[in-house]
Amino acid sequence: MSGPQSDDPNVVDAEIVGEPAVGSPSASVPTTSPASAASVPPVAVPPADYSEGGVPSFDYVRDKIENRSNTAVGSIELAGIGGSGPDVKSLDEQWAKREEAGRAKLDEIRRSLGRD
Repeated sequence: MSGPQSDDPNVVDAEIVGEPAVGSPSASVPTTSPASAASVPPVAVPPADYSEGGVPSFDYVRDKIENRSNTAVGSIELAGIGGSGPDVKSLDEQWAKREEAGRAKLDEIRRSLGRD
């Protein structure tokens, strides 16, 4: 660069370069892809989920049912309900104790009112 150098970071030092010479390495780089459309084999398209008549395939229906079933099972597991684990048994026992306490209190009230 023949002029004074600038300390401004927005100034870019560059020079204009013409077309590469015929014998230079960059001139031998092809600008197009060597593979043409005729040499690339077609990609197999997976079967559609629906027939031409609009009927879903068996695999599609089975996958939908399995996904819904798995979602339901996962929701139950995340909610902590269902099953036979220690938490469920504990809740069942608490419910039974509460029911028994309610019946005992109701019997006590009936006896105090003289309704036996």
